[in-house]
Amino acid sequence: MANPSRFKRLAKEGSWIVAGQFAAMAGALMLVRVLTERLDPAQYGRLALGLTVAGLVNQTVLGGISAGIARLYSIADERQALRAYLEDSIRLLGYATLAVVAIGLAVMAGLVSLGYPQWLGLAAAAMAFSLLSGFNGALTGIQNAARQRAAAAFNGGLDAWLKIFLAIAMMLWLGSNSTAVVVGYCCSSLLILLLQLFMLRQLTRSRGESSGSGREHRFLHQVWEFSWPFSAWGIFSWVQQASDRWALAGLAQQEDVGLYAVLSQLGYAPVAMLTAMAMTFLAPILYQRSGDASDHARNANVHRLVREITFSSLAVTLMAVLVAFVAHEWLFRMLVSAEYRHVSHWLPWMVMAGGIFAAGQILALQLMSEMKSARMATAKIITALLGAAFNVYGARVAGIAGVVAALVAFSVVYLAWMIWLAREEPQPKGPRGFMTPRLKSEE
Repeated sequence: MANPSRFKRLAKEGSWIVAGQFAAMAGALMLVRVLTERLDPAQYGRLALGLTVAGLVNQTVLGGISAGIARLYSIADERQALRAYLEDSIRLLGYATLAVVAIGLAVMAGLVSLGYPQWLGLAAAAMAFSLLSGFNGALTGIQNAARQRAAAAFNGGLDAWLKIFLAIAMMLWLGSNSTAVVVGYCCSSLLILLLQLFMLRQLTRSRGESSGSGREHRFLHQVWEFSWPFSAWGIFSWVQQASDRWALAGLAQQEDVGLYAVLSQLGYAPVAMLTAMAMTFLAPILYQRSGDASDHARNANVHRLVREITFSSLAVTLMAVLVAFVAHEWLFRMLVSAEYRHVSHWLPWMVMAGGIFAAGQILALQLMSEMKSARMATAKIITALLGAAFNVYGARVAGIAGVVAALVAFSVVYLAWMIWLAREEPQPKGPRGFMTPRLKSEE
């Protein structure tokens, strides 16, 4: 029989995560409604293209470091070395900031040299937004790893709704354009960052007795060793994620970019948010169960749990696709302005793509819990390049329909590869770390 106190604690954590993600999802959907009322498809497409700059920074720099910081928290806590862990995490984020500034200057110099000075304001705002949201991502990772679910849920929900009000405020001040929207996003991220820093101070005070900073406990190398594969494949993942919008902009019309962005935000993004909710809940649990990933029994337990969750996510995806087939027209009438509604029939396929990719991400979480992030590098890079090629070909042949089909194809390939990587059952290790052969009774 399950431990009642443990079940109660997990139920409480899960409730906070659901509440936070529900508030964030509701805010994101309301934001789509507000922006489509104030921006035409061409302006909305320009906003989507500008935000790909923020995606570049997150995929290549800050996202990987945030993942490493979150993964090493449980190890630092077990070693009673939180102070050293936080010091090294801050140092890595400082290095990342310098890299982001260098990328931003290079992007803006490239825009000037290519004859697009009108994009400078949007690019600068997008780079600032990427930096602020990257810091927030790292701090949210620490909060989740520390099982401070209420704080993480509150911040995520608040950020989603602040974006709406501050984006409207900036559009009233600067005009209804994409740059004003991103400036509003920056203001929201800055306020959330200040709140998160206050909460981090409270966390370190509450756990002061376990915050040793001895030189024997340093985490700079360990965080980087876990994080660098994310940065290595991050550029390729960004190419895949941004190529759909840029392919439509170059091979179709800029209005198509805005229409596709709305499809993505209503079909793909909600599934991604639900996946993030599941991973936010599961990651600290799996990381604690795996520890430093040296124990066979603990790893086997993680394998079983991840397998069950993956099957469940695919079942939920199937139900969501059926709902989207039935209700896509009604959803678009409720959530977007009239000039965007004629593409609603592609919504079920976007939901399918998001659900299939989400299942692959859950399997990737198993590899991350076992400290095997480097094993995913080849799969991440090759599938991303294939996805980008699919996007270009789809945009050239069939416009929005082709890019939607390309996203489904990419998600299927990604899931298949993650299944292949996660198929190996963990085996017990011998005295010097060598794998011992399985006994016949274990086969």
